[in-house]
Amino acid sequence: MLHLQNVVKKYGEAVVLHNVDARFEAASFHFICGKSGSGKSTFLKLIDREIDADSGVILWQEKDIKQYKKYQLRRQMGIIFQSFELIPQMTVLENVLLAGRALGFSKKELLPRAEHLLQRVGLADKHHAYPHQLSGGQMQRVAIVRALLNKPSLLLADEPTGNLDEDTAQDVMQLLYELHQEEKMAMIIVTHSKQLLQQFDAKVWLVEEGQFHEQ
Repeated sequence: MLHLQNVVKKYGEAVVLHNVDARFEAASFHFICGKSGSGKSTFLKLIDREIDADSGVILWQEKDIKQYKKYQLRRQMGIIFQSFELIPQMTVLENVLLAGRALGFSKKELLPRAEHLLQRVGLADKHHAYPHQLSGGQMQRVAIVRALLNKPSLLLADEPTGNLDEDTAQDVMQLLYELHQEEKMAMIIVTHSKQLLQQFDAKVWLVEEGQFHEQ
């Protein structure tokens, strides 16, 4: 589904990713780990074309990723951030629907799936709550629902448990793994937690000095 071939990314003269060659199959589950500044977040930004590689090729569904318009890619991908990125003036349901509306879907199209997913993650009674009324774990669950709303083929998650306590982090990661199986979608999750790496059946990639190593 996703294939990076000799991908290089620089910031100025500094090489952040160097000749990355990696494959990610449909419906697979991956962890990416490495030290701070090793290039993990840069990798995710390349995949959803927030930034472009300096050289090399990224193939999505066997086609050069640069041949897609950004909105076409983002209709097929979901993204979860460490900092939740919820809009404080919007309710849980409004935050969930926002991403789908931005991609051109109507509220009528999105509402049944939004309600189903909120129930699935244990937030059926929080539709009209605001972010400040939720715990950290609940806010991350809202962010997960928002990312899954458009039925993506691939979910990208950048330290999705980084702002959560250990028990909540475990619950959120277990939820992500179950949703990966239920929705049959690929997931690429950046994490620094060695404990989480050991608890789930996943392929692990170590980013070291800008290079990817399959563990």
